Amino acid sequence: MTVLRVRGYALPDGEAVDLYADGDRWTDDPVPGAELAAEGWVLPGLVDAHTHPGAHDQGKPLDEAVLRDDLRAHVAAGVTMIRSPGLAGDPPEWFGRDEDVPRAVHAGPWIAQHGQFFDGWGRRASHAEMPAMAAEQAARTGWVKFIGDWGADDEPIPAAVLSSVVAAVHAVGGRVAVHTQQAAGAAAVAARVDSIEHGMCLDPALLPQMAAQGTVLTPTLTVITAGLKMARRRPDGPRKEWYMRGATAHPALVAAAAEAGVTVLAGTDSTPHGRIADEIRALAAAGMTPHDAIAAASWTARGYLGLPGLTPGAPADAVVYDADPRTDLAQLETPRAVILRGRLMHSRS
Repeated sequence: MTVLRVRGYALPDGEAVDLYADGDRWTDDPVPGAELAAEGWVLPGLVDAHTHPGAHDQGKPLDEAVLRDDLRAHVAAGVTMIRSPGLAGDPPEWFGRDEDVPRAVHAGPWIAQHGQFFDGWGRRASHAEMPAMAAEQAARTGWVKFIGDWGADDEPIPAAVLSSVVAAVHAVGGRVAVHTQQAAGAAAVAARVDSIEHGMCLDPALLPQMAAQGTVLTPTLTVITAGLKMARRRPDGPRKEWYMRGATAHPALVAAAAEAGVTVLAGTDSTPHGRIADEIRALAAAGMTPHDAIAAASWTARGYLGLPGLTPGAPADAVVYDADPRTDLAQLETPRAVILRGRLMHSRS
């Protein structure tokens, strides 16, 4: 296996680096004969923290060919790590492991209340069944994902139930992600869940508590604001009013979350896959600094998911750009090189 070398200026600090891929680990010890893969501005790989690869149609089963294609699209965009908070089925053994797909953590199938969520996807459980079901899933995969609220007229999962879920999952060393776009936001924060997904209509008054207890927000801003166009065409009524109000306010919520010290993670929740650059730009347009918007899809997200950055001994992942992407977000569309597990996956001459 060819030893790859990257050099340039490493983010987040912009310090000069000269690193060598010793298998799947970076080292700063020079390796004679190493191949210079790229030189420029170096990030420790990008992260999509909310993506559901493997099934493009609602309710359809996981398709391994689609899954691999989706994951390769992520890699081509510079994504070397994903988090899938919900999949259409249990993934194959190669998921997150094969050399051509990103590293990955996942929550298995979604868990929802009876009568909620997309037919054919996820598992349904009574409130009494939820803690044990969640603990079993988290013990296997590290994460579990709950649909905290769904339709406008549906009852959200109560805070007491979510609290029991969190206690059971934390007891086995796992983490809890909760989908909320309506009333479950307050219950999720009160239950001290690890991650709020979407968070549309979340009360900004809850943000300081989230920051204090370490609950992160993955706002999936691009897909939510893109839904405004369709929402405007709907007949007037409670559902249209809910979406218009929540999606219109969502960028300001994201900016307020960052200002309050909440850890914000970048996630796309959309197809086609490999569009993490869109979410980074949306976070910046909402009011996050370009530095923090990129962090949400790189070193901050990697750290939250347990991976270090560009340091000796760290996994040998990197994406290299010609110029500092913090001063030119358009750089994110054209990486000079993508390195995953010490292998050159993409290179632009």
